[in-house]
Amino acid sequence: MTSIEHVTIEVTDPTDHFHTDAFNLGDRLRVRGSHEPTEGFRGFTLSLTVSQPGDVDALVETAVNAGATPVKPAAKSLWGYGAVVQAPDGTIWKLATSAKKNTGPATGKINDVVLLLGVADVLASKKFYVEQGLTVTKSFARMYVEFATGPVKLALYKRKALAKDAGVSPEGTGSHRITVGGTKAFTDPDGFTWEPAMAPLS
Repeated sequence: MTSIEHVTIEVTDPTDHFHTDAFNLGDRLRVRGSHEPTEGFRGFTLSLTVSQPGDVDALVETAVNAGATPVKPAAKSLWGYGAVVQAPDGTIWKLATSAKKNTGPATGKINDVVLLLGVADVLASKKFYVEQGLTVTKSFARMYVEFATGPVKLALYKRKALAKDAGVSPEGTGSHRITVGGTKAFTDPDGFTWEPAMAPLS
């Protein structure tokens, strides 16, 4: 089975420690330098799911204190409770829980890391990823697909729908500024690049 061991965020200033300071993701997140041009929405978001609203609030506070900009304030929704922040390098993070009430003190534990890719054609991208060996766990017609991919989950959204969910404009050009560390190397139909998880960082 194809799995995602980690994602690598590519930043202009590799000495910026926002991602490691704001979120304790261990081996699931790496950062490296890149000067590839990029502007606007990069076509993806990273979602951290937690157990209760208090954990969302704690993550938002930590992220903002580390330099993030609030994009969508923490609030209840039909699906639970969540917020969106943007890192200094431009990466968009969604912090969310399906719970609407706290059942105890915040623990800061992150249950899941989900890489959501905004794609032009969900069905075509779904077919591509199935051919790469990924197993579909959820699928809602042409709108959303989720795969079983190990330490980091992968999901596909229509690009405009993902941008709307994040609270940003879908317009953007240039590099995605993210690389997926998986079991083999390939580039998907929307230009997202995968590399072997053990590839050395440069």
